[in-house]
Amino acid sequence: MTFQTFELENWQSDHEQTVRFNLADSTVDPVTVADLIEDGEDLERIMSVPLYYPEVNGERSLRGLIAGLHDGIGTDDVLVTVGASEANAAIVDALCEPGDRVVVMEPGYRQVWGLARNRGCDVAAFELHADRGWAPDLEQLRRVAAPGTRLIYVCNPNNPTGYILTQREMAEIVRIAEDCGAWLVADEVYRGSERLTDAETPSFVGMTDKVIGVGSLSKSYGLSGLRIGWAVCTHPELADLWRRHEYVAIATGRLDNFLAECALRPAARRRLFERNRACVRRGYDLFSAWALRQGGRLAAQPPMASALAFVRYDSDLSSVEVGDLFRREASVLVAPGVFFGREGWFRINIGMDTGHLAQALDALAPVVAALPPASGR
Repeated sequence: MTFQTFELENWQSDHEQTVRFNLADSTVDPVTVADLIEDGEDLERIMSVPLYYPEVNGERSLRGLIAGLHDGIGTDDVLVTVGASEANAAIVDALCEPGDRVVVMEPGYRQVWGLARNRGCDVAAFELHADRGWAPDLEQLRRVAAPGTRLIYVCNPNNPTGYILTQREMAEIVRIAEDCGAWLVADEVYRGSERLTDAETPSFVGMTDKVIGVGSLSKSYGLSGLRIGWAVCTHPELADLWRRHEYVAIATGRLDNFLAECALRPAARRRLFERNRACVRRGYDLFSAWALRQGGRLAAQPPMASALAFVRYDSDLSSVEVGDLFRREASVLVAPGVFFGREGWFRINIGMDTGHLAQALDALAPVVAALPPASGR
């Protein structure tokens, strides 16, 4: 069987260290240890943390804080993983067999898409439509989620579009999953990065029995260097994920667990979200003003959340060709849209330091202006 490369991550691995401006990542401007640790007592505790294995499924105190983010979830319903990426990998390995139908949201982060293909699954997609503000085609989801479908994967808020599902859309997705008997996997790593509101995006956890919520400190918290994620599930299948975790990672880092606890305490969590939403809002204002000055060559739906903009460009060049041009001519790395299931688009990070972002956009402007226009213009 041909191995499906994780094309987005492969692109970033190949190029992110060779450019001046890496705008292909999807987190906000990173938080420093000094930003995170404001309490002198916590700083003293860091110095006395023994660098031994933590609890293999995550320190109990950390799992308690994660459980507290959801109604009806207990400490033992949480598995701490090496980022959300390990959680997603364990889920596909534990739940899916060759030939199983797996349905994913597109455009989307294609980790589960690729993992399921490598597992030999029958992978189908349901679309988010740009001409409807990236609202999902739930009639299409009902068609492709045939009886016996094993898993439906959604990312909410969505990567790369920043779309947030409505309560009605969430409820209909749950109904479709229940009707076909599928597990619902809700990748919720962008909860807390809302641009238009301070209200946190609702979770799918608790809306149905066969649901696994996936979270992380990487995106909305600005703590991607900690490599802490989690899976939340009230079913016995959580133990199957744990068994995979023991093979792949054994445990996350003990110091990472300690710093994650610092981030997830209610006061610190509110402070981080306030900081990081401000990054998203400032960055989008800067980006949208710049995009308007590009002579109609670029268009983007304003994201409801995330540090991302998903941008349509006016050219017949492929998104990889456009990405290569940006990389070579402007030393700016963006993420080609084909890696999310959409040709003719690219994803750009708008949540980094605005001074850095402004310099990157200035470097991009002449390259955008020189793009050969689409045929027929």
